[in-house]
Amino acid sequence: MPLLHVSRQSSFSPRLAIVAASVVLALAACSKGDAPAGPGGAGGGGGARPAPEVGVVVATPTDVGLVTELPGRLEASRVAQVRARASGILLKREFREGSDVKAGQLLFRIDPAPLVAAAQNAQATLARAEANAVQAKALADRYKPLVEANAVSKQEYATAVASQKTAEADVAAGRAAVQTAKINLGYANVTSPISGRIGRALVTEGALVGQGDATELAVVQQISPMYVNFTQSASDVLKLRRALAAGQYKRANGEEAASVTVVLEDGTEYALPGKLLFSDLTVDSTTGQVTLRAEVPNPKGELLPGLYVRVRLEQAQASNAITVPQQAVTRTQQGDTVSVVGADGKISQRTVKISAAKDNQWVVLDGLKAGEQVMVDGFQKLQMMPPGTPVKAVPWKKPMPNGAAQPAGQAAAQPAAQAASAPAAAASGPASATAEKK
Repeated sequence: MPLLHVSRQSSFSPRLAIVAASVVLALAACSKGDAPAGPGGAGGGGGARPAPEVGVVVATPTDVGLVTELPGRLEASRVAQVRARASGILLKREFREGSDVKAGQLLFRIDPAPLVAAAQNAQATLARAEANAVQAKALADRYKPLVEANAVSKQEYATAVASQKTAEADVAAGRAAVQTAKINLGYANVTSPISGRIGRALVTEGALVGQGDATELAVVQQISPMYVNFTQSASDVLKLRRALAAGQYKRANGEEAASVTVVLEDGTEYALPGKLLFSDLTVDSTTGQVTLRAEVPNPKGELLPGLYVRVRLEQAQASNAITVPQQAVTRTQQGDTVSVVGADGKISQRTVKISAAKDNQWVVLDGLKAGEQVMVDGFQKLQMMPPGTPVKAVPWKKPMPNGAAQPAGQAAAQPAAQAASAPAAAASGPASATAEKK
């Protein structure tokens, strides 16, 4: 047994020695390959690590519009119900349903025969009244010289004059009846009271309309411009008015004007801006909301009455406000804070006053000064560093969309990593080959 143990040890020990020598040669090759990069590289001069880069934005005061988004509903600016003002049988519809019509355009025809007869009757009554008036006037004129000569009594003359005036009144009444008959005859042709878009016909040909009441035939709506009605909390209105009175905000455009943007149901913004017309003076007792109305141009008819939309209303502007990306602000129950990078690279926390959000940015009213550098990204790098580590501020850029080109820094880092691993692979190659050969 002792001899067997000695023979195994003597036969295995040279192989271990060769493997150990190969490992030592590989480590030496790696150290030689890395040695030239020490003095000239970033880690030279004692191996100091470079300061981590963080993205920052420079605080720039400007006038920022305070935008409020509220739910609303579209409404036609003018709505007219087309009704039958004359009774009769509906003969024909003269329009295409859903089309645009002009004011005064013929829409329906009602049977005019009864109305024509009524007009002729009124004309005949007028002619009779005019004939009686001529006779009464002639009698009064003939009695006038006779009463001066006492040939007729004054009573007879007065009766003749009264008959003349009565006949003249009958003529005036007859003329009014004729005019009324003409108006009623005109109602047989039903026209559009306004210009706009007409809906479907509510009656068909052959229906009896206007019998007892004015039958509704169709509805015409003017959709250019459009009204959008929306509500806002009464408390928000009061806060805004107090801020305007204190001089913290200023009115958006003029004394009471405000710009309005309509956001459609699919999230897209309507191309044409609107303007605020008025805000109601009464607060709804059940909801605590104030009703507002805006006017939006609609030349192409893209907006339809009854459509639910979102309204972005710029009611005021914050003077000398600063906007920062939302990811730069830390919001807690204790308050809102941002990280400010100083000239020496040190990071300090700053408490700020946030007003509202606009275009994925917070509007900062207080807490920042012009020219200060606000940290936006790089927070994960600092979690691996000791507190108080200086950083290098670089301009922050918005994230690229999916499929964009790879940043130059990352693209350059990959060839560098491949080049650094090449000497180690070359050195380990002969060593492993020697060990396998042995």
